[in-house]
Amino acid sequence: MQLKPGERSILSYFPTSNKAQQAGKELLSAGFKEIQIDRISRYGFNADANYDNPINNADTLSGLTHFSADGESRNTLLAADPSASGFGDRDHGTAGGQAFLLTLVTGDERVDEAVEIIKNHGGTV
Repeated sequence: MQLKPGERSILSYFPTSNKAQQAGKELLSAGFKEIQIDRISRYGFNADANYDNPINNADTLSGLTHFSADGESRNTLLAADPSASGFGDRDHGTAGGQAFLLTLVTGDERVDEAVEIIKNHGGTV
């Protein structure tokens, strides 16, 4: 996506999806239009919980824990992940403790307003 003259993109990070969604709702209410919320993964992809879960007879160890049975080498990384092994590590797997990315495109004149709303919901810009 290429920004038009006078537009800015704001990337903000949140510790939970709830906080990101609350910020997104308030931004929409304030009249901002181009908003997207994504989860950041250390493995460079998003898991597909509908495709490979225990109810659907997951066919890999990592599929049972991470819904990752896609036939690619990252399955090995996921199966070796501490969260799959039962070894607990607080906040393990979250990107910098803030794994939810809210992206917003707005005009230069509304950047400060958007940043204030994001920060009020615990986001980091």
